[in-house]
Amino acid sequence: MWFAVMLPLSAFAAPYAAMVMDARSGKVLHAQNADTRLHPASLTKMMTLYIAFEAVQNGELSMDTYVTISKNAAAEPPSKLGLKQGQKIQLRYLVRAAAIKSANDAATAIGEAIEGSEAAFARRMNRTAKAMGMTRTTFRNAHGLTEEGHLSTARDMSILGRHVIYDYPMYYNLFARQTADAGVRTVSHTNRRLLQDYRGADGIKTGYTSAAGFNLTASAERGSQRVIATVFGGRSTATRNAKVAELLDLGFREAPSRVALRAPGKPPYLGRGAGAGGIAVANNSDPAPGTRAKSVRVASAAVTRSLRPKQRPGTGAADVAPLVAEVRDDIDMVLKEVTMTAAVVAKEASAPTPAAVAAPMGVVKPVRRPETVVAAAAPPPRDTPTPARAAEVVTRVSTSGGRHWGINLGRYPSRYHAEKVLLKTALAETATLDGSLRKVVHSNRGFDANFMGLTRETAELACRRLQARQVTCFMIGPS
Repeated sequence: MWFAVMLPLSAFAAPYAAMVMDARSGKVLHAQNADTRLHPASLTKMMTLYIAFEAVQNGELSMDTYVTISKNAAAEPPSKLGLKQGQKIQLRYLVRAAAIKSANDAATAIGEAIEGSEAAFARRMNRTAKAMGMTRTTFRNAHGLTEEGHLSTARDMSILGRHVIYDYPMYYNLFARQTADAGVRTVSHTNRRLLQDYRGADGIKTGYTSAAGFNLTASAERGSQRVIATVFGGRSTATRNAKVAELLDLGFREAPSRVALRAPGKPPYLGRGAGAGGIAVANNSDPAPGTRAKSVRVASAAVTRSLRPKQRPGTGAADVAPLVAEVRDDIDMVLKEVTMTAAVVAKEASAPTPAAVAAPMGVVKPVRRPETVVAAAAPPPRDTPTPARAAEVVTRVSTSGGRHWGINLGRYPSRYHAEKVLLKTALAETATLDGSLRKVVHSNRGFDANFMGLTRETAELACRRLQARQVTCFMIGPS
């Protein structure tokens, strides 16, 4: 006589695969079945979120864009946020729900908001994966639920995780949050146990389906070391976490304590509006809330043509003179532009101030900053001399008001180009950027143009105003 025996789901072990990588160099430290094509489950959402970050940086939409939930997105099975058809919700909440709760309805809504349909978004996922060197991955959806042909490998997911860390570091902290406000409710991280228990763990993404087993791509940083470990086919959350912790330990043992950072080359922009060579075409029209941008303006497109900074001119007088003349011309040109658009800017400003109006032609008058007129809490006695430099530092500290945020205006092939953009933006947007610090950050991928020393509210306002004028902008959180 035959008896049917009900076994727990974990008894049907999915195929196992693993990869350990030194994130700084991309060197493989351990591999087992790393190139076997398996079901990635919700590790898929790393690509969905990567493209969301890319779309925001390239102006297709912003984190404040309202997304209308489709019937298709609302019908996705759990894990889900519980979105309803026709509901409108900001992209930032969908991103949090997909990253932290691994919500399938949120992931589908992100894909549809960016590309119009999940099928079109899957094609973009595949284009981006190919550009990253993920040679054995095929995406069919934005969430990772089991679908024929939706397959990846431990190696490819480790490559993707490395790109998430280094291509969009300003968003990476999202994956370490144990809870987050997702608009309709607060959500908890699907892998908070590993984040709590493993020293240095700060992400990245879990995944589970019956076909895939318990998957995880995790990263941890200790001192100057950063290691990525990926596991496919875990039998349970507990055994998967234990295996990942073991692999991370192996990585920290095998990885050298010091190694030169060789960040992965950022793939070319392949989104909507991209023309030949992956360069986006500028457009001055704003998308309506909840709709996709019809085309894109990319301030940092030059990086896709040359990742190396151009050689700067010599320091001789003959070389410096043309550069000084060009900067003077740029300032005159910017002043003309600001003068013509001052009225428009004043209307857009939520709290317009006289600082938003440009100085007369040919004259750049410095704007007095609030920090220089606010007295310290306890001024020194009159007979106590205080050096001017020390007084300025103390005043800034005492009036910082949480100025630990910044905004990024893109990456450029030379310091000159980045400084030129910062100058033009500072003159055109004095209402929100007054008091901020212009900073050019040099990396092996180019020169980032940043404004630092802002409050979160000011950074958000500045980005909204700049994006309204089709200027690429995204926020930089406290380090």
